[in-house]
Amino acid sequence: MVNRLASAMSPYLRSHRDNPVDWREWGQDAFDEAAARDVPVFISIGYATCHWCHVMARESFSDRAIAEYLNEHMVSIKVDREEHPAVDASYLAQASAFTSQLGWPLSVFATPDGAAFFAGTYFPPVPISGHPSFLQVLHAVTDAWTNRREAVTANSTALAAAIAATAVQDPAAGLPDTERIDAAVSTLEAHEDREYGGFGGAPKFPVAPVLRFLLSRPSGIPLATRTLQALVTSPLRDAVDGGYFRYATKRDWSEPHYERMLYDNALLLDAYSRAYSQDTSRTWARTAAEGIAQFLLGTLQLPTGGFASGQDSESMIDGERSEGGYYLRDADNRAGLTPPALDEKVLTGWNGLAIEALTRASVVFDRADFLESARWAADYLLENHRNADDTLVRASVAERRSTARATLEDYGMLAGALLELSLATGELPYAQAARSLIDQTLAAGTPDLVFGEPGGGDPVLAAKGIALAGDPSEGAYPSGISATATAAWKLYLVTADRRYADAAQSAMAPLGDVAVANPISFGASLELMAAMAVGPKQLVVVSPDGDDEPLPEVVRHDSADVVGVVTEQQARELAAAGFELFEARLPVNGRRVAYACEAFACRMPTPV
Repeated sequence: MVNRLASAMSPYLRSHRDNPVDWREWGQDAFDEAAARDVPVFISIGYATCHWCHVMARESFSDRAIAEYLNEHMVSIKVDREEHPAVDASYLAQASAFTSQLGWPLSVFATPDGAAFFAGTYFPPVPISGHPSFLQVLHAVTDAWTNRREAVTANSTALAAAIAATAVQDPAAGLPDTERIDAAVSTLEAHEDREYGGFGGAPKFPVAPVLRFLLSRPSGIPLATRTLQALVTSPLRDAVDGGYFRYATKRDWSEPHYERMLYDNALLLDAYSRAYSQDTSRTWARTAAEGIAQFLLGTLQLPTGGFASGQDSESMIDGERSEGGYYLRDADNRAGLTPPALDEKVLTGWNGLAIEALTRASVVFDRADFLESARWAADYLLENHRNADDTLVRASVAERRSTARATLEDYGMLAGALLELSLATGELPYAQAARSLIDQTLAAGTPDLVFGEPGGGDPVLAAKGIALAGDPSEGAYPSGISATATAAWKLYLVTADRRYADAAQSAMAPLGDVAVANPISFGASLELMAAMAVGPKQLVVVSPDGDDEPLPEVVRHDSADVVGVVTEQQARELAAAGFELFEARLPVNGRRVAYACEAFACRMPTPV
């Protein structure tokens, strides 16, 4: 048997390289083989820090009898959902027809045409409490494929067609006004857990995009701060190094699943920074924000400058595998232990979230080390995650690049981060790179989708007609649509180019109704819609060249949509390059001044 995963870029795939299962990587060749052999395809989707993915690998994929059955009766594909998010999204959508308990590992059985006909998540090695064993599931799938083929293929074809046509957008919805946006805040308040904080019962997630939306609305700030403050002292936060776990299995935030993801910590850092910026008496917000930042710098940032995707929940303690045992010990008792492993895969979009959050935190807390970390990561991505044609690379490990196509979230999240970095440093190249990324997505757009993926989406999904074009779902972090629209809106605020504003508004308008009705799933979209509804505010602080005074308080605690800190020379360079916000922004009588603007109409400069 050829070991096809031994040289995989993904650490998750490489962790399965010694399985007796004859795994393939995602690609058309696996489906071609299934068609030639006339067998179904088994698609197993997970990620490196997923606890139950590890469990199923040990229990079932390492079992020789199970592996032999898979190898004889199916073609098996192993997918890293973080490397191939479009594949994960398509099969999650298809799996929802078979189970309401969606998650990872995601176990999908599909035809050689790629359409699912059965799916589930974790299957145990032996029957438990009415749940069939994995081998029983395999036998049932083979029986259906062999003896009821016509029904299987008919159902899968109909399902694939339905999924491909799935869209929550309503072209006639339009952007919500502030009254409807505040109605979304009221909906969230109705779902608040007043005893423990957060929303709903168990399992419970921090839903950071929703918290950032709430912080953007006066009516939502009390709810956001209650939740954020509850999280500071909750078991979801590692009190030793400040990082947050992905979610809790109990309503009171206890019994977490101990994996720690880059996106959660980046977005929570941003939320705590905003909370402190709004009210400096919230010392708990500063404690949480600086703790998360130190976790990002001290644990997740790699020697190259890029950030690892996450940290595992499992480690070895006294020769035994332990899920969460490392995190249950204090700092002294961790000293002699090997920390849980990192998934050293660098994802462009998630790194963008970290860069943006660290940049904003560097301004709020006047922390040069946070800014240096953000700059280091950004420079790494610009040097190593761009192809010769200026399109982006989705993922890399060390010097190895993934062949997976970069997604819209990569373009939007990195563009937003580079804009934030340019505003904080005054450096033109970051702003130009951000503009190039957004211009590429506009050039790749279609009449139906304002922003497109440069180079196209996943070719296998597209060929099989099961790609989710323009998927607006957010979950734990912004969607590609909301991230790109937000970056385009900010680009408008610094260029005055209406193309970017029109694109952002056109992308958000079809989501207006569904976002207001389902705010827990559209936090980033609602945050952008709220900014559009109230009109833009901008702040530019211009210093004489050579001025090295500390950041003024007005910068650290202003609520403007964009805050730029530049020298006189930087302002001239930005203006000359088409960033109109900086046009004629000069010091006055050799002194640093601030220009407060609304929709590019600026008041007289004031010394700061």
